Amino acid sequence: MYQRYGRYHGGPDPLAPPVDLREALEAIGNDVLEGSSPRRALRELLRRGTSSMRGLDRLAAQANRRRREMLNHNNLGGTLDEVRELLDRAVLAERKELARSLDDEARFAEMQLAELPPSTARAVQDLSEYQWRDAQAREDYEKIRDLLGREMLDQRFEGMKQALENATDEDRQRVDAMLTDLNELLDKHSRGEDTPEDFERFMAEHGEFFPENPRDVEELIDTLARRAAAAQRLRNSLTPEQRAELDALAQQAFGSPSLMQQLDRLDSNLRSARPGEDWNGSSRFRGDDGMGLGEGTSALADIAELEQLGEQLSQEYAGAQLDDIDPEALLRQLGPEAAADARTLADLEKALQQQGFLDRGADGQWRLSPKAMRKLGQSALQDVAKRLSGRGGARDTRRAGAMGEPTGASRQWEFGDTEPWDVTRTVTNAVLREASSGRPNVPVRLQVTDVEIAETEQRTRAAVALLVDTSFSMVMDGRWVPMKRTALALNHLVRTRFRGDDLQLIAFGRQARTVTPEELAGLDGAWDQGTNLHHALLLAGRHLRRNPNAQPVVLIVTDGEPTAHLEPDGRAFFDYPPHPKTLGLTVRELDHLAKLGAQVTIFRLGDDPGLARVVDRMAQRVGGRVVAPDLDGLGAAVVSNFMRLRRR
Repeated sequence: MYQRYGRYHGGPDPLAPPVDLREALEAIGNDVLEGSSPRRALRELLRRGTSSMRGLDRLAAQANRRRREMLNHNNLGGTLDEVRELLDRAVLAERKELARSLDDEARFAEMQLAELPPSTARAVQDLSEYQWRDAQAREDYEKIRDLLGREMLDQRFEGMKQALENATDEDRQRVDAMLTDLNELLDKHSRGEDTPEDFERFMAEHGEFFPENPRDVEELIDTLARRAAAAQRLRNSLTPEQRAELDALAQQAFGSPSLMQQLDRLDSNLRSARPGEDWNGSSRFRGDDGMGLGEGTSALADIAELEQLGEQLSQEYAGAQLDDIDPEALLRQLGPEAAADARTLADLEKALQQQGFLDRGADGQWRLSPKAMRKLGQSALQDVAKRLSGRGGARDTRRAGAMGEPTGASRQWEFGDTEPWDVTRTVTNAVLREASSGRPNVPVRLQVTDVEIAETEQRTRAAVALLVDTSFSMVMDGRWVPMKRTALALNHLVRTRFRGDDLQLIAFGRQARTVTPEELAGLDGAWDQGTNLHHALLLAGRHLRRNPNAQPVVLIVTDGEPTAHLEPDGRAFFDYPPHPKTLGLTVRELDHLAKLGAQVTIFRLGDDPGLARVVDRMAQRVGGRVVAPDLDGLGAAVVSNFMRLRRR
């Protein structure tokens, strides 16, 4: 059996790699951390695109740029210019021939040519009965009539200008018969009297004129109406002088007004059948390249399609979806790369939902799923690990816990691991490797890939309270997203490396509240005046007391002095500069945490001297630490400090 291979034409490449969701998910996550809803973040991603594919905005800009180029480089005077050129050439050749003749009729003919009106249309009309002496001049004049007929047909049936070049009388008769049958078919259809057999009979006889191969009368009307509407828009786009010239010239098409009568009847039928087409629009062409009537009609059809594509790509109308984008129009107008980018964007949107990264909450709103939150936390922790590795020699470790009792599990050794070898598994791996090679050695020789280490369990568990400042200054000074990414990184570390630990996230502005990672990620930056560290410490103390046997750890991220506290009735009191009562209550709660044995670290953001004095004294009072990282190093500072406390 022989196999034949060729270019694939069946749509999307079946061998194309799957859509890479990592970059998309990270971009969506960053937008959500900045306060966007997941749905809006997804729409923004589709608009911007990624490093590997263009977004909707760039595709729309390409469509608009192509439309502008067509308008700026072309004009609609091509047919008039071509007719004028043929007329001037014919008249010049005729004058040369007349100059060689000495009879009185030649002198009279010279007078006729000298008195031709400046209007091209009127000159062509005046010469309709002229008896040409020069054969080339007569041929050029006949070309004018032939050109006009082909241009008029090309306006309604794309490709007619080329197909009817050097056409015979028989060819023109076939066109005339097609137009007659077409108008009769459309008349019957408008009255509801046509049958499928009528259409099939028409296509069997005249199908050569319709390369689009419509399947029924409705598709035939759709195709013809779009082009006829574009032809009407071309007419609307002409200057009044150009319009008058072409109307007069049209009567000379093929030397008979019958063609225009048939086309006018066709236009009337199509306008009645498709009143929703744009029959009244126009465009302003400003270029130097003249286009014929057929070319101009095609250009206006392309411009209309580009405008429609621009609207579809903008996705700014109610209920907009990527499925609204016409892939065939995109391929025709912007090429295969643009079509591939749009298809990839649609696949990306579907994949994010199908793979469970986006789901709907009980309120019907889109949200990041737990799976997506894990990915964001993993990404944030990886960024932290890179910074730790680059700055302080720390590394990303996969150990199950600090050194302690073996868990019974083992894993392959990696550079930097300090756990003890699992000797049994290591030697077994070496024996199996050499046995599979067919050349067993005695004694057995170990390789690095054979080594496995014994994982150990964590000897102690920790109760961790991460207090994050959510006052407006965090948003205003660009600390909002780094704070959220830090919380996600620590949360992911605890959930994957220290599963026995109990981490609580506490957000504090004018008041404090406990939040889940999902709630913190989606928290909007709002005007919340006040830094109620007192309330946050109350919640932290409650969390530590629920875990009396755990190692207590309190981590505070803030960029402002305590300016609010909680009154006994539950109201928040705010004052700036910090009220003595606020400072006193805050310090008292720190003392309570110290009695619980909590290890307190304050991460101070910003260089405010007042803030530095306050946090230094608070940390000194409870034997804690103050760390002043830059924004890029906040996550690394928090995670590194947590790891240090856990080791201790």
